Amino acid sequence: VQLQASGGGTVQAGGSLRLSCAASGRTFSNYAMGWFRQAPGKERRFVSAITWNGDNTYYVDSAKGRFTISGDNAKNTVYLQMNSLKPEDTAVYFCAAAHSRAQQREVVVYQLMKSGYWGQGTLVTVSS
Repeated sequence: VQLQASGGGTVQAGGSLRLSCAASGRTFSNYAMGWFRQAPGKERRFVSAITWNGDNTYYVDSAKGRFTISGDNAKNTVYLQMNSLKPEDTAVYFCAAAHSRAQQREVVVYQLMKSGYWGQGTLVTVSS
């Protein structure tokens, strides 16, 4: 399984970015996908996830109302639309995949963290 993240960049506070994560290597019809981020000197933390069938999406509290996760099964790609960006959103963003049909948030996030399928990371810098 290979994950290729892209779309990072530098924006001013209040701006928008859309991250993409293209998956390859197998059929992803039964995979949950998600995004995590790691700020300098901090641990990698959960940002957002989407269940294998798209029925449920989950967000960290700080991203609710600003970020939207979506998937395109035909392209094996998951997106993270980030609006109203803040300087505290500055981090390297990683996409993750897990072979999971779970729907519960805690299970999905745990399985994404432990799956071992990570993209290479894309840097998002938000200036004030």
